[in-house]
Formats: sequence, structure tokens, C-alpha cells
Amino acid sequence: MTHLPDFEGWALFAKVAEARSYAAAARELGISVPTVSRAVARLEARLGGRLFNRSSRQLALTVFGEALLERATRLYRDAEDAEAEAREQSTSPRGNIRLAVPMSFGVRWLAPILPEFLARYPEVSIDLHLSDAVVDLVGEGFDAGLRIAALPDSSLAARRLCAVARFTVAAPDYLARHGRPAHPRDLDPRHCLGYAYRANSDMWRFRQGDEEEVVRPAGRLRVTNSEALLPLLLSGAAIAELPEFMAGEYLQDGRLEAILRDWDQGSGGLYFVTPTLRSRPAKVDVLGAFLFEKLSSPSWRWP
Repeated sequence: MTHLPDFEGWALFAKVAEARSYAAAARELGISVPTVSRAVARLEARLGGRLFNRSSRQLALTVFGEALLERATRLYRDAEDAEAEAREQSTSPRGNIRLAVPMSFGVRWLAPILPEFLARYPEVSIDLHLSDAVVDLVGEGFDAGLRIAALPDSSLAARRLCAVARFTVAAPDYLARHGRPAHPRDLDPRHCLGYAYRANSDMWRFRQGDEEEVVRPAGRLRVTNSEALLPLLLSGAAIAELPEFMAGEYLQDGRLEAILRDWDQGSGGLYFVTPTLRSRPAKVDVLGAFLFEKLSSPSWRWP
């Protein structure tokens, strides 16, 4: 049966050899002399040879001990260096952040503010993963992500940055030809475009009081990124749902119009999510604070 190396024994062996005394090594490490003695004895039993010759006044390495000391010291120093680097990263923002972000939001609203973040924290770098598919932060090794959803994943630590509404939109040309729908039943599913990564399947839900209507898009285009809906929408050939951060500029300049505004189409939020709140490195904490600073009252919010 394979056993783990006795790392504690190796470290205490190196420390005793450096301090030339069990008592001195124990004082430096803040542990008891019996703890040190037991660890060295355990290592000797495991290795099958004595590491020290002991007397009431003197402690000296054996030939066997001298042959192993360099490796023991290297193990001890490497562990010290690793711990020191980890402590520094946990208290000082530095290192690489693997960040997962929805593609359209990342390109439109995150990328433009990253230069300021990187200038503010020169020892931090970002590996930005852009995809509308929901990634497994833990399984795929991400440090953090942005999620746009009605509710954050309950298995993750999430901080809400701001609300994000959805709009059903059409171009003025489409409304001129087909009329402005007054009720969700007036929507022609064949003109409604689909989005593959919509939560809870590709259905549009409308609520007004106790009434609920569901529309299943059956248009001739279904996409994995909502940007691809815009050319067909702007041509006046279809209707689609767009998130607020994407629809805002087109609503403002009149190229698109929001319809069925007296129906509740659901709202979600923009969340900064991490695998855990505990033992989160400083680089992730400062990114979360920066994103809250920049995105909690965004310019794309629509009345």
C-alpha cells in the first residue's frame, strides 16, 4: 500500500538539524519538545536508520542523516516559499483571474472597463472566457464569473450588481406592416426568433395580474448569441426578446420599439459569482468591488 511521505517528519528533521537542538527547534516553531522528538523518531522508524546521535549535551547528524539533510532542507524551504507566496496572494491583489462572462455583455460592457481595472491593479491579469453557455465555474477551474439570470446558482456565492430587464422588441417597419400587438396572443410565433441558451427552455412568458401567457418562438432563426438576431430584427422581418443592456441603444434611437410593456416579462439581475466566499484571494475581491463600482448603476438602464 502506498503511503504519503511524512512531510512533518522531514520538516522537523531539517529544523532540528538547523537549530542543532530539539528544544531550540521547538521554541522557534512554537511547539513542544516531545512533538518534535516523536516526529523525528517516527521518520527514523519509517526510513530504517538513525538521523541523529544524541547525548545529554550534544546532538550530531549521523552519516545517514547527513546524506538526507539536503533533501529535507529543500522540502522545508519549498513549503515555506509556497506558503509565503499563497499568503501574499491572499492579501495583495496579484496573479491571474479566470473570468467567465456572457459574450455580448462581455464585449459591450465589460471589455471597455477592463483597461481601468488593469491599470489600477498592475499585478493582476485576466483570462477572459466569453460564452453565452453557462459554464461550470468549479469544474472548469474559473475564479469568478458574471451571470445574467432571474436567480443566481444557489451552489455559488453571488453578489447582485444590478437589475436586468428583458424587452420584446420589433422594428417600426414590422409594426407598420403587422400592427402593434396588444396581447401576447397577438404575437405570431412564426415571426418570433429563438435563443438557445434561455433558461427553462426557449419560451416567452408574459404575466398580467393572475393571467399568464406563454409564446413558443417558431421563427426561422434560432441563435446561441443574441447579437445575431439584430440584423433580422432591424430589417423589420421579425420580433425577438433582448436583454436591456443590448436593447437600450436601439430603443433610444428608435430603430427598435418595445411592445407589450404593460405585461410583466420577468426580470433578472447581473451577478458576480465565485465558487465560494471563504478563502477568496484578494485579486477576486478587488475585481468584485470594481465591477460593483462600475456596473451597479449602468448607463444602459432603460426607463
